[in-house]
Amino acid sequence: MKIYFAGPLFSEADRNWTRSMIKKIEALARVRGAEVEIVFPYDLITREEINSLGSSAKQEIFSRCKAHLDGADMVIALLDGSQVDDGTALEIGYFYRGKPEGAKIIGVRTDFRNAGESAGALVNSMIECACDRIVRSREELMEILEDEITSTSLERLNVPDRSPSF
Repeated sequence: MKIYFAGPLFSEADRNWTRSMIKKIEALARVRGAEVEIVFPYDLITREEINSLGSSAKQEIFSRCKAHLDGADMVIALLDGSQVDDGTALEIGYFYRGKPEGAKIIGVRTDFRNAGESAGALVNSMIECACDRIVRSREELMEILEDEITSTSLERLNVPDRSPSF
């Protein structure tokens, strides 16, 4: 399973939160015996590469992110803030448009403020409706991922899922 972890990445706090979640997801995958590749866009290009590429850096960043979105099975998108980060919004929309069957977009909104344009909306309608699910905590995200990773590892082993269905 390939997971693309979208979200704001310009502050140390944002990067640290995302990296801590990536470690938790990787640990869960190890315990479940699942193969998981997690792509964090911040790690796709170095500051040195950006500096050496000059004005063409923006095209390289776009190309690398797009290539990883094209190969992803899931996008996890951090939606916190007064508005969803513009790059995150594009990544959600791009993935949604070409989303393979069975692929998912999971939004993470731990921010208690609502940022949508209608009553009860958590974020902008276009973002909220593109997400298969929006969770409100890291714990809720891990519960969903536990189910996803378990079913993925069972499929890889060709073992039927015998979880009770309700």
